[in-house]
Amino acid sequence: MENKVMIVDEQTGRIMDGRRYSDGLHQAIEAKENVKIEAMTQTFATVTLQNYFRMYKKLAGMTGTAVTEAGELWEIYKLDVMEIPTNRPIARDDRNDLIYKTKREKYNAIIEEVTQLSQQGRPVLIGTTSVEISELLSRMLSIRKINHNVLNAKLHKKEADIVAEAGYAGIVTIATNMAGRGTDIKLSDEVKKAGGLAIVGTERHDSRRVDRQLRGRSGRQGDPGSSQFYVSLEDNLMRLFGSDRVAKMMDRMGLEEGEVIQHSMMTKSIERAQKKVEENNFGIRKRLLEYDDVMNAQREVVYKRRRHALQGERLKVDIANMIYDTCEVITESNKAVNDFKNFEFELIKYFSITSPITEEEFGKIGFLEISTKVYSSVYAHYQQKMERSATTAFPVIKKVYEDNSNKFERIVVPFTDGIKTLNVVTDLKEAYDSNGKQLVTDFEKNITLAIIDEAWKTHLRKMDELKQSVQLAVHEQKDPLLIYKFEAFELFKGMIDRVNKDVVSFLFKGELPSGNTDEIQEARNIRRKKENLRTTKEEIPNSDELAARNRSVCQNQGGRPQVTETIVREKPKIGRNDRVTIKNVMSGESKTLKYKQAEPLIDKGEWVLIDG
Repeated sequence: MENKVMIVDEQTGRIMDGRRYSDGLHQAIEAKENVKIEAMTQTFATVTLQNYFRMYKKLAGMTGTAVTEAGELWEIYKLDVMEIPTNRPIARDDRNDLIYKTKREKYNAIIEEVTQLSQQGRPVLIGTTSVEISELLSRMLSIRKINHNVLNAKLHKKEADIVAEAGYAGIVTIATNMAGRGTDIKLSDEVKKAGGLAIVGTERHDSRRVDRQLRGRSGRQGDPGSSQFYVSLEDNLMRLFGSDRVAKMMDRMGLEEGEVIQHSMMTKSIERAQKKVEENNFGIRKRLLEYDDVMNAQREVVYKRRRHALQGERLKVDIANMIYDTCEVITESNKAVNDFKNFEFELIKYFSITSPITEEEFGKIGFLEISTKVYSSVYAHYQQKMERSATTAFPVIKKVYEDNSNKFERIVVPFTDGIKTLNVVTDLKEAYDSNGKQLVTDFEKNITLAIIDEAWKTHLRKMDELKQSVQLAVHEQKDPLLIYKFEAFELFKGMIDRVNKDVVSFLFKGELPSGNTDEIQEARNIRRKKENLRTTKEEIPNSDELAARNRSVCQNQGGRPQVTETIVREKPKIGRNDRVTIKNVMSGESKTLKYKQAEPLIDKGEWVLIDG
């Protein structure tokens, strides 16, 4: 759709907008379909639905099919399920399942039943487990020349209209089991007399809840209706659970092709099979939640830091903690191996200060005392540095603020640590009123956010890789979850240490590049509109073009903008066999030759072209 590969949910038949397959699979499909190949996506944040819902202090829900999932709702959310009686008694006739030997027999029986019901003036809603089956039945009904509507991803926008019409006399609607939720199927008096809406299920779904949803389309508010599920021994559910036993029983009874079994015992055995699948699916969801609980603890720590950085109230405390933690890590690691030289080097590397203690003291006193002394010295140096930055920046801010030619509200000030540059956005008036202190606060906020976000993205990718790799622990008779917890803790600890060091390092080294106002821009000028960025296949450079670009960049390293000279030809191009006259630069001698013979001489610089 619109030159993009969209994923359709197999069960609901709805388009999952914005969802992409991972590990290059989506790009492979894009290449196959000959559409623009989008870049690989990177996860910026992740949460399971269970943990997302558990973030709310109060939680409640309402559904007609919660009874089958009561156990899960209690175990995950500690929520009881209470069944509310129906407003009017249910008049729907829920029949036992009809079981056939093959899918072909089953589909033929469905078409026969639908034809009869439609002729009786009853509306029919056919529920399928996938879009594929709905299209197969549509073709079979078209052969019988029975008018019908198909509801799937292709007609997603008309869903409410199609479902609303599903109650008219003789109308046949094919939909996936989940389609049409939240739309009432209203019946006329004529339809009610004929027997109401007939539900025909083409297959039992893995979950009893979905089957109940389909049944619940009919018999609303005491209306008449019926529901009937058709099952074959070739269906996934039956194939997985005991179809061999049923097949043998069918053979012993001497059932011929097209004959059917209808018995409450069979319906119950199908429901037991569904229960097994549900329990298995619940086990998978529960395991996923156990893995996500590990991530959730890490998520809370990182997001708390982000909140402090965004709101700015506790950021000073967080930065002080980062400085202390970094001092402790540097002292502990170097004290353990008694390496004073490296200790000095790391203090210069991260804090840009010389050691406040001598080598002799380093050897004598304990690591806690050393880290406390280092922290006092480093923090005092940091406060002086921030005051100096505010003093340096204020004249520049004052100049921009008092310049009446511009009406900036928010400005972008670039800070650099000598390796990378980060843009800091600040409110011009607040920065002016606080004598540059607001700029320093925004500098702390922006740097902390940028570094935390970058580290968190990388950490998420590593956690994904870890989750896949720990599954192999099963072969060693070990619990993958336990190994995941240990490894995840080590990864997180390493990530937090790196964040602390990177934030502290940039805060201590970050300076305004120069004292001129040219570096400062209005905040909105640096934002590009994403929707204007379009890249077609033709625009993607090949390896030769990339090499040419790299050469031009290397030649341009001096910092001056490269001037591209356009050569305009004054005379027509000389042919290879045209005769030309050339002159020797040194002797002045002239010759008349073919151009292909003269060209090498001209290239060497010994001869010049004088005619031709």
